[in-house]
Amino acid sequence: MLSSKQRANLRSQAMSLTPIFYIGKLGITDEIINQLENAINARELIKLGVQEACEFDAREAADMIAPRLGAEVVSVIGRKFVLFRRSKDEKKQVISLD
Repeated sequence: MLSSKQRANLRSQAMSLTPIFYIGKLGITDEIINQLENAINARELIKLGVQEACEFDAREAADMIAPRLGAEVVSVIGRKFVLFRRSKDEKKQVISLD
């Protein structure tokens, strides 16, 4: 569980990120979850977007995806949301929580 200070730090780091995936009219598929798993392993902090054709809003999508990835929702703003999960490999940890 992230503290409010850690969450604020991650939000500031995520400001410069562009969404790497968009959830569309097909919704959240196993293929998307597999791709997100690879992305979050490599980056730890990822930003995603929800297209207008999607049946979910950003909060709903974030709340469905985060538990499947074992990640935490950092922020949800408009149609975009940010997820964080610490890399299990200490050598790959790239995000500072301080």
